[in-house]
Amino acid sequence: MDERSFTTAFTVDQTPEQAFSAINNVRGWWSEDVKGGTEKVGDIFNYRFRNVHRCTVKVKASVPGERVVWRILNNHFSFTADKTEWKGTEVVFDISRKGDKTQVRFTHAGLVPDYECYDVCSDGWTTYINGSLKSLIETGRGEPNVGEPMNESERALAM
Repeated sequence: MDERSFTTAFTVDQTPEQAFSAINNVRGWWSEDVKGGTEKVGDIFNYRFRNVHRCTVKVKASVPGERVVWRILNNHFSFTADKTEWKGTEVVFDISRKGDKTQVRFTHAGLVPDYECYDVCSDGWTTYINGSLKSLIETGRGEPNVGEPMNESERALAM
């Protein structure tokens, strides 16, 4: 894994199993516009945000209470020269106990500063991971995208 890949982490009071369950509830924290299964190894789902971004994702690994890994099979950005920048990258959720807390470490392996989408994508992931996913774990309610921009980067692209 490239040490320059985008990564972020947070801790919560809930159990690793609760974090794992929330991560697999992709419609509950990332986007309601997700089609397909998101929970079992081999599941394939499609994500879409307007005409700005769409991708096909395969669940590559799923270890309850410990880890979820997605492989980006196909990708299309409307705002980059290389429309397929994410293709072949992996999204990794590592879940671990830190004292009496649970840590969720998110890494988009292959999303590096050299990518044209890096600033927009890292801003997006920060919004969805540290905001929506964390909220879903803590309160049972996330803030997934429902077709409207969720942050300044998305607002700029959606115009």
